[in-house]
Amino acid sequence: MDRFNAMRVFTRIVDLGGFAKAADSLQMPRASVTVLIKQLEAHLGVQLLLRTTRQVTPTLDGAAYYQRCVRLLADLEETEAVFSVARHNPRGTLRIDMPAGIGRLVVIPALPAFSERYPLIDLEIGLNDRPVDLIREGVDCVLRGGLCLDDSLVARPLLALEQVTCASPAYLRRRGVPQSLDDLAGHQMIEYFSSVSGKRYGLEFEVQGQVLLPELPKQVSVNSADGYLAACEAGYGLVQTPYYHVAQQLAEGRLSEVLRHIPPPRMPLSALYPPHRHLSTRVRVFVDWLVELFAQPGIHNTRLA
Repeated sequence: MDRFNAMRVFTRIVDLGGFAKAADSLQMPRASVTVLIKQLEAHLGVQLLLRTTRQVTPTLDGAAYYQRCVRLLADLEETEAVFSVARHNPRGTLRIDMPAGIGRLVVIPALPAFSERYPLIDLEIGLNDRPVDLIREGVDCVLRGGLCLDDSLVARPLLALEQVTCASPAYLRRRGVPQSLDDLAGHQMIEYFSSVSGKRYGLEFEVQGQVLLPELPKQVSVNSADGYLAACEAGYGLVQTPYYHVAQQLAEGRLSEVLRHIPPPRMPLSALYPPHRHLSTRVRVFVDWLVELFAQPGIHNTRLA
């Protein structure tokens, strides 16, 4: 039995929560994955995994073994990277996840430069706004806006996103263009809510270092960034979003910015990854590349400041 491969298979099963998912992720026959785990459990003399028809979870021994395997595999990868060409030319699959808007409009258009620099890294990119369980879903790194509320993750700040308040021209013709926060009394907002946590987000304005949250009525609530803007274009009310996400709509006149002199607070953008991924050369070079990308002067043309 190849113990290194067995540990790699075992950690992937725990990460993804199933034998089939692990086999697909590692591009191995499912029967081979099952045999490896049986051999590993026999070698150690303990049961590592609890199998049911619906899920696979580690036993107490399995959870302890998993933590040690993660550290060992990360150390091994780092050691090989230090003493091999992989340090300068890392290879393998990097699984990343980011909001659809920033991926489509900012990161993916710039990715050819990353791939030219690191041609042996294959990228698997998820584009969505939902929270991602990095461990269970086998994701190496995510980009997220807002404060990181998960202390178990390492957060690498990238920049602060300038946000804008906007509405459709038709809506503003009906309700008027607000010139002050007092003028919001005659307006309504579109609410954004998280389908996972249930948290709901209204409008925020920064005035003399204080964040004000005016209470506005709402007729529509949505749980996706694209749906949020679609409702705004349809005339359902005011929204607040990072500038890059509405730059095209503003340029084409489909949306209009209001209250520019009273901006929303800037939204921090960070790269997040599990602590044991910090030794991964692939994660390290990708996050370093992101820092370079968002530090480029041209990025400021989209008011990413």
